[in-house]
Amino acid sequence: MTGEDRGRRIVAAARGWIGTPYRHQGARKGVGCDCLGLVRGVWAEIMGYEAEQPGAYAPDWAERGRTDRLIEAARRHCGAGIPVCEARAGDILLFRWRDGVSAKHAGILSGEDHFIHAYEAVGVIESALVPSWRRRIAAVHRFPDPSVGADVRPEEQ
Repeated sequence: MTGEDRGRRIVAAARGWIGTPYRHQGARKGVGCDCLGLVRGVWAEIMGYEAEQPGAYAPDWAERGRTDRLIEAARRHCGAGIPVCEARAGDILLFRWRDGVSAKHAGILSGEDHFIHAYEAVGVIESALVPSWRRRIAAVHRFPDPSVGADVRPEEQ
């Protein structure tokens, strides 16, 4: 499968979640999810397994922290990040609300200027990647090819 085909599959899977209500720490399509639950759910659909259980986390986007748990998890499962200028449909976007706080929001790039994400009181939607969102991108990660090493799960490594 080419990277472009994989990107289309990821975006189609993410669009299947649009309309799912917001539920902090949820990850069930049509039932409830937050931004991380959306990415986890799409990951499971594409990769065929759950990446990892994230543990408890606060809903506060501006939470100060010494670690970037979201970025660290993305590196464990997707490898090194890629430059924002190389992002393409299907890539995972991680957002930092402001300098000095942990990255606490995630979405999936659905086109050059749009992304799919979930947030409180709205649920899963596709939004324009306007400058106020774009400048908050802290990291971009690409889903690995599910056909390469698909039999190796993180807990088996």
